[in-house]
Amino acid sequence: MIVTHGSAVSELSASIGRGLGLPDDDLQFLQQAAMLHDIGICKVHAPDIGLYGGYPYIMHGILGREILEQEGYPQHALVCERHIGVGLTEADIIGQGLPLPLRDMTPQNTSEEIVCFADLFYSKKPDKLDRMKSVESVRRKLAVFGEKNLQIFDSWLVRFGRVFSFDGIQE
Repeated sequence: MIVTHGSAVSELSASIGRGLGLPDDDLQFLQQAAMLHDIGICKVHAPDIGLYGGYPYIMHGILGREILEQEGYPQHALVCERHIGVGLTEADIIGQGLPLPLRDMTPQNTSEEIVCFADLFYSKKPDKLDRMKSVESVRRKLAVFGEKNLQIFDSWLVRFGRVFSFDGIQE
């Protein structure tokens, strides 16, 4: 599941990066970071996707950061931490009562934004791994978390969607 999901996010991230004309080094980083962005799920409890670790699912970003920092990949680690939804602010963490460290976990550069954006289009649910979500589906899911999240997504859609065809996306 993690390989299939990571590969899909990596392919979309690379397509967006190529469309933006990013240099080869940045494209390589995008592909690697996208492949590794969910590595922390190996430690979480989410039975609906076959995960039986000891931590809440929402913690997979910070757990991934810890894993990749220990392995010597500090930049990739930041992508792990900052890819949840459209990113999490301190206000989000407090307001939603999330079991996360109180710090800004929003994407801070174009590579982090691209991986975060691409991840929104792919599920980790076994019956949906091979299907890309529609823009409308992503917007509906984000709307639950407020207008601010929709505004961030819409700004990314303008920046990144113009270089990638979203025609034929499945629900």
